[in-house]
Amino acid sequence: MATEQTLRSFGCEQNLLSRPDGSANFTQGDTTVLAAVYGPGEVKMSEEIIDKATLRVIFKPKVGLPGCAEKFQERVLRNTCESVVLATLHPRSAINIILQIIQDSGSLLSCCVNAACVALMDAAVPMKCLVSAVTCALTEEGQIVLDPDSKQEKESSAVLTFAFDSRENNVITCSTKGCYTPEQYQESLSACREASKNISSFFRQAVEKRMSKELKVKT
Repeated sequence: MATEQTLRSFGCEQNLLSRPDGSANFTQGDTTVLAAVYGPGEVKMSEEIIDKATLRVIFKPKVGLPGCAEKFQERVLRNTCESVVLATLHPRSAINIILQIIQDSGSLLSCCVNAACVALMDAAVPMKCLVSAVTCALTEEGQIVLDPDSKQEKESSAVLTFAFDSRENNVITCSTKGCYTPEQYQESLSACREASKNISSFFRQAVEKRMSKELKVKT
């Protein structure tokens, strides 16, 4: 199966907002998501968990109120973040992640995962590893298109999003829609896994750059 190997250009900015403990703006092509992290902090008694932090994700669409699709994405994002955040280090506390959609031009879910990861890093929330996500689309001709835009998603037979950990490059999350064969799934997984290494490398460079700046300020 042929694969369109290139990802759209991506980038991020950290520490954009003053009120949250961490924030980041992540861009993939023309898709942009602003993420803010609050906590670990106080938690409502009704939401308190004795042995770990309560993690909440709030997904805010560009226009209007969240619907069923947004609520589903919230669950996917929460489950993904819960897989990497060391919540047991902050029992009886809350970690809130707010994701504001600035522009949706395709591959939105993977952009949200990547934005959340950078914002969690910015907030210094302890994590067992980083998480990087990649979306791909399957064309009617059977081609795999990595990081598809909105037009490519609409014209595809299926859209698959995978999130991987930065240590072993194992799958943390998989979200799919549309029809595909087991072989197409495996080939999509392989293509997205390879592409995710570029994003993980970018995350490490962002951390090193941030630490370098902080060291210069301290000295």
